Amino acid sequence: MTSKILIAGFGGQGILFAGKALAFTGLKADKEVSWLPSYGPEMRGGTANCSVTISDEPIGSPIVDKPDILVAMNLPSLEKYLNETEKNGYIIFDSSLISKEVVREDVSIVGIPATKLATDNGLDGLANMIIMGKVIRETSVLTLDQIKNSLSQMVPAKKAELLEKNIKAIELGFNY
Repeated sequence: MTSKILIAGFGGQGILFAGKALAFTGLKADKEVSWLPSYGPEMRGGTANCSVTISDEPIGSPIVDKPDILVAMNLPSLEKYLNETEKNGYIIFDSSLISKEVVREDVSIVGIPATKLATDNGLDGLANMIIMGKVIRETSVLTLDQIKNSLSQMVPAKKAELLEKNIKAIELGFNY
């Protein structure tokens, strides 16, 4: 099994952290992984995307140009990668920020109001982890327990409150 995931949005949405969490979780699950961040010259507000590959076999290239899982956190990212997503793949998008109807007959399309859910639940800035929970639920690329366990290793003990919020966000997306 190989999953080619492209997470795209703008700087400040936690695109790279979400990709890093998936890659680290895959690594802890004894999978082959690659993580390739890409961002524009602006620190915040510029474009950002992250290619993650999780596989049972060695990975030839870290570049994901044809994802089988596209996570779009804003409209420009959705428009840019919509037609690049592989047939029978998934397009999972933040429906709080993307009101455009997403139409493709050959992929599974899943909208989740991640930004609104984050705000409504006191989890500002964690829409990325809410949408990661939805990715795990829809695609089964990893399990909920696997990502929760790996987050406990990624978040330092002195920032325990962030661990709890990240786990709450992932569970919220998973159960949406």
